Amino acid sequence: MSLQNPEIASNQSRYRSLMKELSELEKVVVVYRQFKEKHKELEDLKVMVNDSDPEIRDMAKADMRSVHDVIESLESQLKISLIPKDPNDDKNIILEIRAGAGGDEASLFAEELFTAYVHFSGKQGWKTDLMSTSDGNVGGFKEVIASVSGESVFSKLKYESGVHRVQRVPQTETQGRVHTSTITVAVIPEQESTEVKLDWNEIRVDVTRSQGAGGQSVNRTESAVRLTHLPTGIIVFCQQGKSQNSNKDLAAKILFSKLVALDEEKKRKEASDQRLAQIGTGDRSERIRTYNFPQSRLTDHRIGFTTHALSDVMSGSLDIVIDPLITHFQAEALKNQGAQ
Repeated sequence: MSLQNPEIASNQSRYRSLMKELSELEKVVVVYRQFKEKHKELEDLKVMVNDSDPEIRDMAKADMRSVHDVIESLESQLKISLIPKDPNDDKNIILEIRAGAGGDEASLFAEELFTAYVHFSGKQGWKTDLMSTSDGNVGGFKEVIASVSGESVFSKLKYESGVHRVQRVPQTETQGRVHTSTITVAVIPEQESTEVKLDWNEIRVDVTRSQGAGGQSVNRTESAVRLTHLPTGIIVFCQQGKSQNSNKDLAAKILFSKLVALDEEKKRKEASDQRLAQIGTGDRSERIRTYNFPQSRLTDHRIGFTTHALSDVMSGSLDIVIDPLITHFQAEALKNQGAQ
């Protein structure tokens, strides 16, 4: 099958999909060729190790160690590339952050962590668009929802879903006591607009006046939209758009992505009989990560990873914790693949 086939060339969506698949295959082929070349080089060095010249033998032995290291690295890359790919890895995401236990302090931290994600996204060359916000009582966010678009966004951020716990002294604390609060993060694969098909008979649409800053005109029109999916009870509220129609479209996009994610989670649970792997209740005990500000320490409890570069992480260098997570779960996938 050729990509120049008129039927494929005329179908832009199909063409882009095949081009992306071809690009992924080419990456594997490049690594495999390097792997074969290094094996050939190793065979040549094995011959040189038996040379009559001691200098050549020493040089060959030193080169063999270096080539062995490269072969091991390439072999690891090949194994990882052969792990069945998550079909959502290349998708953009809807990032949802909610304040949990801890009141005002939770709202403040929700905004800080959201800002960290925005900075991290900027470093990756991704685009972040605010979709919906609900302000906290003394600042911060009770809830913030944004779309993040770019290359392989879900593959980098999918392990951020869960409860994040923060330990620090609030600005309002006069006795210097450390308080604990939590926020929940959900990373939802965004669905293409062509995929969005909702049964509006199952959805209640409520229209209200937008709240918050925005000038004198903000409350003049009923432009904010709340969608309630009656079968599941999922509620989506959106007021960021300039019109009722734009808010309804944004809310529909969020709702559909949530429904797809919920359906996929049910299938995974049925297949593996595992507990729900999303955000939980927001209780302090359900946590994936702790941010301890007095000790400048961040701990990811799933992999036992700890770093004292908390200020760097909160400034947007989330790769400090994301990269070890990706490495860990890739290793787990390889282990499971070997066991099968």
